Amino acid sequence: MKQTKIVATIGPASESKETLRAMVAAGMNVVRLNFSHGEYAWHKVVIDRVRELSHELNVPIAILADMQGPRIRTRVESDIVLKQGGSVRISDIAHQDTLPASKDMTIFLDLPGVIESVEIGHTILIEDGLIELVVTGAGEHSVIAESKNDGVIKSLKGVILPDSHLILPILSEKDRNDLKFVVEEEVDYVGLSFVGSAADIESVREAMRTLVSEGTRLPKIVAKIERKEAIKNLASIVKSTDAVMVARGDLGIEMPASEVAILQKQIIAESLRSAKPVIVATQMMKSMTENPRPTRAEVSDVSNAVIDHADAVMLSEESAMGKYPVETVAMMAEIIEKTEESPFDDLYRALDLNFRSEYAVMIRSVYELAQSFHAKAVLLLSMSGFTARLISHFRPEGKLFVATNSRNTWNELALVWGVDPYLFEDDQHLDTFIDRLMQETKKDGKLHTGDHTVVFLGRTPDQETMKLVGIREIR
Repeated sequence: MKQTKIVATIGPASESKETLRAMVAAGMNVVRLNFSHGEYAWHKVVIDRVRELSHELNVPIAILADMQGPRIRTRVESDIVLKQGGSVRISDIAHQDTLPASKDMTIFLDLPGVIESVEIGHTILIEDGLIELVVTGAGEHSVIAESKNDGVIKSLKGVILPDSHLILPILSEKDRNDLKFVVEEEVDYVGLSFVGSAADIESVREAMRTLVSEGTRLPKIVAKIERKEAIKNLASIVKSTDAVMVARGDLGIEMPASEVAILQKQIIAESLRSAKPVIVATQMMKSMTENPRPTRAEVSDVSNAVIDHADAVMLSEESAMGKYPVETVAMMAEIIEKTEESPFDDLYRALDLNFRSEYAVMIRSVYELAQSFHAKAVLLLSMSGFTARLISHFRPEGKLFVATNSRNTWNELALVWGVDPYLFEDDQHLDTFIDRLMQETKKDGKLHTGDHTVVFLGRTPDQETMKLVGIREIR
């Protein structure tokens, strides 16, 4: 059983219930819905199908709704052909009617006022960095930029301003509408694009609170690290969020491409120290969009993310639009399993936590007890998922089985490394959960008579005591 989870983006290639079922069987744990595309009616159909499959298969499947974020796009009257060394004027739509009459060589950015943040020497990247401009002069409400390469600038192409300090709302008007929809649909995770600070996380959490009644459980927030600003504020962002995504696409545009692999390791390490689930994303198996087999470099990429101890690896266009969505998930699962079987995935010391508490020390003792006695598994109760996430942080060598009576927790734990959750929704008698968990794991062939396990009951409902049962044998 693989420990590292697989996130797969759903699109035209994978929307049917039959394909979704096959992807779950192949190893998919989390469904990603990209809200840059698709109508609400389509997203609702996929959400309903995933929930139906989860019930039918009795398998937890988390749903991650990925917000588009506040993107900046170009507006031009007609295509602008640029040669290397050529110049172009850049402004924004707030000044579209105040600039000189001829706008043939003027690019307008569709975010009012954004040009005021652009200074001489700043880089402007257009269309995923295919066109690089450097600002050489500044005027009133516009700048002049020199092109570093040949290219054609068209309308509605994405713009990145890696050197400019932008004060952007984390949610656009579209994002706010999307957020309302996904909260009402009770998705498990919400992905936030272009996070720059911990304040961005808190503002979205507050926005979600206004959409539900008091006491309602909110979706967990996944902070996508893809801006230079996010790297500067990484520690505080990770502390504030519920989960993290290494969004290597835009990160590789905002930051030097040569640094992306190092930044990936840095982001994963920071997430692990805070016991926050972390996903590695973008182009992991991109060649399988068209081909039935991955490149050797892609195999190495997935394997290295596993060795870095990421919680999950993600597929984008490979599973959304590719010819081989099921085969891609299966291949990714095979790479994960082979890597986890190797000694290169092993830990030789317990991972550090950047916080201390009595509970964290207790969880570490559970991990150390399991390691010392070479326990086949750790069995625990986790109603909110916190205990499961905390023990997952230590990456125990044995299996990690979790009993919960919360369907929300059951689904959310589908993203967390190594956790195999069991749902006892019909039972509120917590005293019976461990015995039921032993019976179910034995029935499923995951544990066998004579296997030694470490049992931890966690906090009681009064939150005042915790109990380590110790070693128990499967009978």
